[in-house]
Amino acid sequence: MNELREIPVYLFTGFLGAGKTTFIQDTLRSDEFNKGERTLLLITEEGEVEYEPDKFFEPERVYIETIEDEEDFTTSRLALLAAKHSAERVVIEYNGMWSLDTLYRNMPQEWLVYQEMCFIDATTFRMYNQNMRQQMFDKLKSGDPVIFNRCKRTDDLEAVQMEMHKEVRIANRRSQILYEFGFDDVQMDDIEDPLPYDMNAPVIDIEPDMYAEWYRDINEHQENYEGKELRIVGRVATGGGLKRDEFIFGRHVMTCCVQDIQFAGLLCKWTNEAETIPNGAWVKIRCTVRNEYTPVYQEEGPVLHCQTVAPHKPLDPEVATF
Repeated sequence: MNELREIPVYLFTGFLGAGKTTFIQDTLRSDEFNKGERTLLLITEEGEVEYEPDKFFEPERVYIETIEDEEDFTTSRLALLAAKHSAERVVIEYNGMWSLDTLYRNMPQEWLVYQEMCFIDATTFRMYNQNMRQQMFDKLKSGDPVIFNRCKRTDDLEAVQMEMHKEVRIANRRSQILYEFGFDDVQMDDIEDPLPYDMNAPVIDIEPDMYAEWYRDINEHQENYEGKELRIVGRVATGGGLKRDEFIFGRHVMTCCVQDIQFAGLLCKWTNEAETIPNGAWVKIRCTVRNEYTPVYQEEGPVLHCQTVAPHKPLDPEVATF
């Protein structure tokens, strides 16, 4: 039986002019990164900075290929290029206007992303974030680290960094964030992200504007909520094969923009005839969190065991945001 040979992928994302080419050029010049591997350098956009292959540490072992159109970024094309050069690893400079889903959906089975680095030009960050927020979110959601380069030490630096920090954390709570002010002048982000509610309260009140943050945190750190009591407002979803004492409790959440609004809910158990609650009804629940296996999740997850379920007027706005 033949096993697939794993091919490491080093992925560099960000918008045109964000500094990806310069960083890759410097990386391929370094003897620390290059140990004789045959490297496929895959370029998907042309910027002002051009590669200088003759300055690579091992130029004879770096093979440059270009894919100009997103529809050509296919599994067969990628596999063909890797086979053509007997690539032992792949470095990708990814087009900032292309969806990362295209890359992850079409990567050959043996390709494995070892690191995804996202580069953001601090001088144009606000403009891109305001006008192309969906594309910005797409790059921030999985980049680690996220590097804001061309930063400047201005009087409002603290406020600027907080704005950048918040946008990264909306997309990804785990990313390391770096601020680059110049050559060999890099500052690590050390801004704390306290939860907006008191985890030590006898009953934790999740206010309406805290729902999105709470939902993300309870899914990422479910062990922290075991046995905790909550009070929270949301909507009921019934049907779909749920048991008589079960319903889904949640709210619609907008992470990035209108197109990505989705219902974000958790399983609730309530012995007082949960099936009698109208589908879509707004309720305020008091519940205890238990992390347990359920067929609804098909794995272990947070289940809300309700003590009370009371009618509540619709929230305004109905959609929760970060």
